[in-house]
Amino acid sequence: QVQLVESGGGLVQAGGSVRLSCAASGLAFSNYHMGWFRQAPGTEREFVAAILRGDSLTRYADSVKGRFVISRDNAKNTLYLQMNTLTPEDTAVYYCAAAKGFKVYVPSIQYDYWGPGTPVTVSS
Repeated sequence: QVQLVESGGGLVQAGGSVRLSCAASGLAFSNYHMGWFRQAPGTEREFVAAILRGDSLTRYADSVKGRFVISRDNAKNTLYLQMNTLTPEDTAVYYCAAAKGFKVYVPSIQYDYWGPGTPVTVSS
């Protein structure tokens, strides 16, 4: 079975940094596009970042561009999200997702598998 498990979330002060990890199993990790999404209380899930299979090209939401870095280690079947210069607006549950293929990367419907999420709370 396909399984994605996020880790690394927690409480952090504004201006700080956190690195999230997503461990994947049950799929050919290197053949999947990977993404991070987040959902704040009372809001819909939104796209954060994506990293493509093969060439590992990256894409970011405007709100995190220049602050967050998405990366992957295909040998370890692991996806990462380095989050820097955090603000309270970054507070959300962060989700790892995998897609077999897509033409667009923002809509959550393009992704086939999801992890249960890991919460990140940024205090002011």
